[in-house]
Amino acid sequence: MTQTRTTPSCSNKPPAHHQASFPVPPAKQGQIQQRLLHWYRAHHRCLPWRESTDPYRIWVSEVMLQQTRVNTVVPYFHKFLAAFPSLQDLAGADLDRVLKLWEGLGYYARARNLHKAARQVVLVSDGRIPDRFADFKALPGVGDYIASAVLSIAFGRAYAVVDGNVKRVLSRLFCLDMPVNHSSAHGQFKPMAEKLLDPADPGGFNQAVMELGALICTPSSPACTACPLTVLCCARAHSRVTDFPVRLTRKKPPCFHISTGIVIKHGRLLITRRKPDGLLGGLWEFPGGKVKKNETAESACIREIKEETGLTVRIFDYLTRIRHAYTHFKIEMDVFFCEYMSGDVVLDGPVDFQWIDLSDIRRFAFPKANLKFIDMITLEGIVQEKTDAS
Repeated sequence: MTQTRTTPSCSNKPPAHHQASFPVPPAKQGQIQQRLLHWYRAHHRCLPWRESTDPYRIWVSEVMLQQTRVNTVVPYFHKFLAAFPSLQDLAGADLDRVLKLWEGLGYYARARNLHKAARQVVLVSDGRIPDRFADFKALPGVGDYIASAVLSIAFGRAYAVVDGNVKRVLSRLFCLDMPVNHSSAHGQFKPMAEKLLDPADPGGFNQAVMELGALICTPSSPACTACPLTVLCCARAHSRVTDFPVRLTRKKPPCFHISTGIVIKHGRLLITRRKPDGLLGGLWEFPGGKVKKNETAESACIREIKEETGLTVRIFDYLTRIRHAYTHFKIEMDVFFCEYMSGDVVLDGPVDFQWIDLSDIRRFAFPKANLKFIDMITLEGIVQEKTDAS
């Protein structure tokens, strides 16, 4: 990885700071707190999880908001809370139902861990969400950010949050040259955020910094003239706003060629279930896998189905090509209609399977890549299998 940044043209470049030399004079700290909170109270977005200090609602929202945009989360939050209005409701729910409501939101380990944590809280503390940092952080899926956010917003505990918005604001406010995506960045920014935190209103202050990063101090074209911290901002004072935050350039993510088969037997479709842990754990999908070197997508589809399910199939039609990006890689997926020829299902990799009617497909939770072509599956395509077989 290499560090990239714009070389400043100004000759009076201020020194960049790391944690060891981070200066926050008490007077400036007080100004930052006062200006930020005043701005937040006047300009914050009205979001459903801000309507109360219920720790369960705040917890759900913070889990959903991890690496996901607010506008995407809002409808999922409403549906999730309608289905599971309390921690006890979530704990008593079947994981399949939880995953179905999470379908399309991505990062499904968040849903699995939230469900597991809810059951643990109900079992251990009768449904009372812990208000001590160590106890809450010990729950499945709860890291430093989630613990700090929930405890500060719901319980008024003085724990500072550090996310991408916070790091960007601090980088510009103090001209910090620590790359925000470096593995040690959290350990560098956390003490700074703690030093700035307003202990009188830690939840409000944490939300104010994040809101400033989301609405004003944005990655590109920040609205500096509308920022309450303009007169205190180092980057603004030295015309270096575009220099920050510093980021490390990363290698281009690899792209894998995937082949997937919609296997049809007597008008029913075969779906398989992924292992409960790992990428897309617990979700249902159509069988398939990576296309090997010097292998066609068609032959890969037949081979993968044989290896995963033990079935022999033949391809009778091509459906589409799907492109989808995950966090660290991308895929290009060719999707085929396949006719069942012979064999009994013997799974190698998946943990479960079902033959389903197309009308029942919405009952199951699928990865987003599968959702991109599910609506293209038609009864006509399934009937074609019967026609070709006759």
